[in-house]
Amino acid sequence: MVMLILNGKAAQLPAVRQAVKACREAGAEVRVQVTWEPGDAARMAERAGREGVARVVAGGGDGSINEVVNGLMRLPPEVRPGLGLLPLGTANDLACSLGLPQAPRAALQAALTLPLHAVDVPRLDDQYFLNMATGGFGAEISSSTPKSLKRLLGGGAYSLFGALKAWQYQPRPARLRWAGGERQASLFVLALGNGTRSGGGQHLTPGARIDDGLLDVLILRDFASLGDMATMRRELQRRPSEGAFVETFRTPWLSVEADNDLPLTLDGEPGHRRAFRVDLEAGALSLAMPDDCPLLSGPAAGQPASVGAS
Repeated sequence: MVMLILNGKAAQLPAVRQAVKACREAGAEVRVQVTWEPGDAARMAERAGREGVARVVAGGGDGSINEVVNGLMRLPPEVRPGLGLLPLGTANDLACSLGLPQAPRAALQAALTLPLHAVDVPRLDDQYFLNMATGGFGAEISSSTPKSLKRLLGGGAYSLFGALKAWQYQPRPARLRWAGGERQASLFVLALGNGTRSGGGQHLTPGARIDDGLLDVLILRDFASLGDMATMRRELQRRPSEGAFVETFRTPWLSVEADNDLPLTLDGEPGHRRAFRVDLEAGALSLAMPDDCPLLSGPAAGQPASVGAS
């Protein structure tokens, strides 16, 4: 038995309904649950595990996947179902990083049949995320200026600098501590990657692996001029362990204490925290993905399931 937890906004999409029909006709036993309000997906995922469902498929965007993950992580490991992804959002950052199909029929087929691999699940205080947590400028205005960081990582420095002035962005002084280090920094951007990309294709932590027991951390420090911004962009190409504006490292945990509330996103879901700690639960979830997935560094945790598996 496979349970498809489907975001309510996608439930009536013809391509999604046709995908479910095609998989059922091929022999798959797929039970569909449709969300109505926030919290539904987490409750449905938790209930699925307690009812003995072997695999749950999260149908929606990165936020829907995040909610399903949080529901699954409420369960003891021995009854936690495997997770497949049916990407139906705008960005689909995690699914793209995993090399999963984007068309609903192919994506659902993959979610039902790909092998399960043990992956790490980061926890920020009492909230889990699977792909990435970001803090600072990008998290603060991502809903209204989604291409801002993309301009920083690519071209358009003048337009970004002007946008910063218009937004009157204030950097966030913070104390960061991690395994083997600590730093006081005036944060422009903080990224904690279990996956590689966020915000619709921004490769903030391109070296991250989802099963290596480590978070990939990117710190962008505040800058005061266009010349500083140019230096930051050059450093982003090299990604030094410690540069004038860019710092990168890997760690199993990280704690942050900021002077003021720090805007955050967890898998694209917004929030604010003044102080928090992120820990990694290694190998805590089984995720359906190709054996040659670029985010993997370890062996498969299970064998492929047949389309008609129950």
